[in-house]
Amino acid sequence: MADEVQNALLIYNPASGRKRHRRFVEIEQAVRVLKDAGIVAELAPTTRRGSATEIARNAVKQRRGMVIACGGDGTVNEVVNGLAGSQVPMALLPAGTANILAKELGIPWDIPRAARLIPGGTIRRIALGMVQPLNGHGSAGVSAEGRYFLCVGGAGPDGAIVNGVNEGLKKRVGVLAYWAEGVRQLFRYGFPEMRIRSEGKERKATILVAGRTVHYGGPFKITTGASLFEDSFEFLTNSRRSRLAYLACLPALCLGKLRAEEGIEAWKGTETICEAAGSEPVYAQVDGEPAGRLPLVFRIVPDALSLVTPAV
Repeated sequence: MADEVQNALLIYNPASGRKRHRRFVEIEQAVRVLKDAGIVAELAPTTRRGSATEIARNAVKQRRGMVIACGGDGTVNEVVNGLAGSQVPMALLPAGTANILAKELGIPWDIPRAARLIPGGTIRRIALGMVQPLNGHGSAGVSAEGRYFLCVGGAGPDGAIVNGVNEGLKKRVGVLAYWAEGVRQLFRYGFPEMRIRSEGKERKATILVAGRTVHYGGPFKITTGASLFEDSFEFLTNSRRSRLAYLACLPALCLGKLRAEEGIEAWKGTETICEAAGSEPVYAQVDGEPAGRLPLVFRIVPDALSLVTPAV
C-alpha cells in the first residue's frame, strides 16, 4: 500500500490525554517509521473542537493519499466526519482518553508500533452510522444534516453520562471522568422511557445502543454480534426502568453476556427512530461525543469510508 501513498496527512490532538510531550515524541517516531516505509506524512495539529473535521475535509480537497488520525474516540469521530463519502483512506494511531476502534481492530496502544502496521495494511470500504434529528433542527453535538459515527451510538443513560461529563476533569484524569459521571448519574438519572421504531416493530425502552463494533466504552462488550464490515447495526435495548435492575446487570455486562438478562433485546437492522415517551429529555451520544437529544434517527450509510485495517 505504501507505493500508493504520496502525501499523507497525520492529524493529531495535542491536548488529547495525558503525558502530551511523550506522545509528541512518539508521533515524531511514527513519522520516521512511515517515511522509512515510503509514506511521507505531514503533521496537522487540531486547535479546537471540530477542527479535525475541517482539516480532514481540506485533505480531501487536496487529494491526500491518506489521512492518519492520532487521538482518542473524539478525534477519530471528527476525522471520520471530514472524510465520509470520499475515497481518501483513514488509518489510525491510537491515543487520547479511549479508542474503541483500536480495540476492535487489534491495533496496539503504542504509536510507533501502530505506525508499523499501516504500510502493510489493507484498505477496506465500510459503512458508517449516522445520527440525525427527526425535527430538522440541529442541537449541541449534531447538526440538522446529521453526524456520522464509526463505532457506537446510543441514547439514554450513556447519553446522559457523555453530555454530563466534566471536560476539565476528563483532561486531568482521562477515562476516570466517565466513571465518575456514571456514578453521579446512577443516583440522579430517572430512566425515562423511549419509543423505538425499528424493522417494522415498536418497542419501549430506557436505553438504546446502536453498535457497529463489539467493543463499547472501557472494558465492556455490549453489541457482541456487531461488525464494522457489515452494512448494519446491532441494536440493543433494555426495557427495565429500575436503578436496581441496571445494577443487577453489571456482572453480565462485565462478562459480555448482557443479552441474557431480563428486559434485554438485541437485533440487527439498518435504521431506528427514537423518541422520548414523556416530557423528560433523553440525550444521545455517538463515539463518546454528545449527539443532541431525542427525537433522533440512527441509520446506516453504506460505502461511506475507506479504512486502513491491519493485514490479517
